[in-house]
Amino acid sequence: MRVLGFTSIRADYDLLSGLYKKMDSDENMKFKVLVSGAHLSEEYGKSLSQIREDGVSILTEVESLISSNSKRSRLKTASIFLQNSIDIVRSYEPDLLIYAGDREDILAASMIGAYLQIPTVHLYGGDHVVDGHVDNPARHATSKLSSVHMVTLPEHKRRLMAMGESEERIHVVGALSLDRIRKHSPMSRKEVLQHFGLSDQPYAIVIFHPQDRELGESSKYLERIINSFHERGIFCFVGYPNTDPDNKNIIKLLERKESRGLVYVYKSLERNIFLSLYKNACVQVGNSSSGIIEAASIPLPVVNVGMRQKGRRAGKNVIFTGKSQDEIDQAIDRALSDSFRESIQEIENIYGDGKSIGRVHSIIKNINFDKFLYKTEDPIEVANNQ
Repeated sequence: MRVLGFTSIRADYDLLSGLYKKMDSDENMKFKVLVSGAHLSEEYGKSLSQIREDGVSILTEVESLISSNSKRSRLKTASIFLQNSIDIVRSYEPDLLIYAGDREDILAASMIGAYLQIPTVHLYGGDHVVDGHVDNPARHATSKLSSVHMVTLPEHKRRLMAMGESEERIHVVGALSLDRIRKHSPMSRKEVLQHFGLSDQPYAIVIFHPQDRELGESSKYLERIINSFHERGIFCFVGYPNTDPDNKNIIKLLERKESRGLVYVYKSLERNIFLSLYKNACVQVGNSSSGIIEAASIPLPVVNVGMRQKGRRAGKNVIFTGKSQDEIDQAIDRALSDSFRESIQEIENIYGDGKSIGRVHSIIKNINFDKFLYKTEDPIEVANNQ
């Protein structure tokens, strides 16, 4: 079985790296990955090195990213990726395409599968956010173009069925990213801070990305977060933003804050270092999906600031707050309080048990994908049969 995976950014590779490595080591599969986008950009940490370190077989690299602050750049990046990948995929003649998430390149990958009549698997579909960000409808559009779905929660399955996807196409498997958290043995806080040349101290993880309806304001919200921690004497490790419009303003802010020694900014970290840093943090603040999906497995208090991620299912370790300085300050104080930390110590992560990779691998090996290549279901009939 010839399988081709897609990845264009550190975030989607983190979701699928465990599955990709497992398929790459399967003697009955010929697995390769097509690498594109931010993975190949020095500006965003050139995370291609992580794929190579994992030993995953790379089919080719498609340089597609237009690094810009404009709304147009994402569309142009997607068009470059699509135009340069069609003949590569056709020539390779895979039996199956695999991808995850909700970005423009993944939508393009689903189009390649649909129009070249290659079966596809979409992971992390069926989720829904009410923030108005374009990624949400892009995720749903990708699902409609895909053959088979591996979803995280039962409600994601119900949502796909409400969109007209037949039940037999959908498998509830949990979040694959939790597998690596369950298996990972972290360094101590002192050890991981020594890696960065810092003394042992409490610190926060901050991950904040631009959002469509907050353009021009995102850097202001992030500055308030950093200021809040500075006032409390808590050091921040801040992740680089994604490639969405308005990211340049965030990058300029981070450069200014880092030059004053208030934060440590990272673009891409070796997996053991990042997970050790993550597991030893006192809180995560920002608007990253990792706070919604992964932090409960530690468990780590999370403050989600602004519109991004609103509407997603979250554990009681997540505090949603507004964007004013007072709202951010109050939410961080609550997350850092002994009572809140104690209240989340025994929570179970609603997104899975950390054993999802084996489930997905087994389903892929045993499913008859030819059965699902053509979509003939009438969405009205699917809805009536629920």
